[in-house]
Amino acid sequence: MVSTLHPVGGAAVAQPEAVQVKQLAELGEAAEREAAVPGLIIDVEALRAGGLLPEVGQERRLADQYRRIKRPILNRVRELKGKFGHRAQLLMVASALPGDGKTFTSLNLALSIARERDFSVLLVDADVSKRHLSRAFGLQDRPGLLDAIVQQSSYIEAFAMATDVPNFGILPAGRPRDAATELLSSATMSAVAANLCFADSQRVVVFDSPPLLVSSEARAIASLVTQVILVVRAGVTPQAAVREAKSGIEEGKLTGIVFNGNQKAMGADYYGYGYYGADPQGAGEKTQR
Repeated sequence: MVSTLHPVGGAAVAQPEAVQVKQLAELGEAAEREAAVPGLIIDVEALRAGGLLPEVGQERRLADQYRRIKRPILNRVRELKGKFGHRAQLLMVASALPGDGKTFTSLNLALSIARERDFSVLLVDADVSKRHLSRAFGLQDRPGLLDAIVQQSSYIEAFAMATDVPNFGILPAGRPRDAATELLSSATMSAVAANLCFADSQRVVVFDSPPLLVSSEARAIASLVTQVILVVRAGVTPQAAVREAKSGIEEGKLTGIVFNGNQKAMGADYYGYGYYGADPQGAGEKTQR
């Protein structure tokens, strides 16, 4: 669906009624063309082989766990609407260090949100250096987030990809750029994020962020969102790293911690995902080696 975007900044320019009618007609035709396109077909087996979807036989268990994880997140989106407006739709999945499972969590959380009746979801590959999501979906060569910022494009929807999963879209990282941190910290990035929200009032925008302790880009993204979900790997992420990552998140933004268990340690029949609330002190204790 093609939506009319609200420009961020600048004055509106009055247009003759005939021009407005023509533009609306063009938008309608574009919407019809887009509706006929099924979108990106997601290769489930390739994603599973890449470690981004659960193994066969674990899907139902993990789906139940992500239902529990997403519920307080979506409730908070509703609560924050009154205070932050459309910005309440922006959330970020991060980790303290690489290898904690935040990209797996981003994808599976987004797919779980897409099953909701009252929400749609756009998954944004904001880990612009590694671009794991973009590569996993075969979108590493497509323009995306960084291109929209460089081009100062108000029509960010042109860079997003619909998929064959209802209510689920992807915004790739885009072509590699120098000074990515400066781009993500710019006023244009703020405008891009705002337009992602204005395009669909039911959309939750999930940023797959770089790790907080190894990238200044993660701090730039954290400044835009209203919720941060921190992923911790059981028995691997040092407790000190969890504390440091939490201390760098603006007060009130940390919605909770996703506790990413180790299959070998937790037992072969248990995936080991859990959720901790807004002040998850106990989770840090569990991350000791």
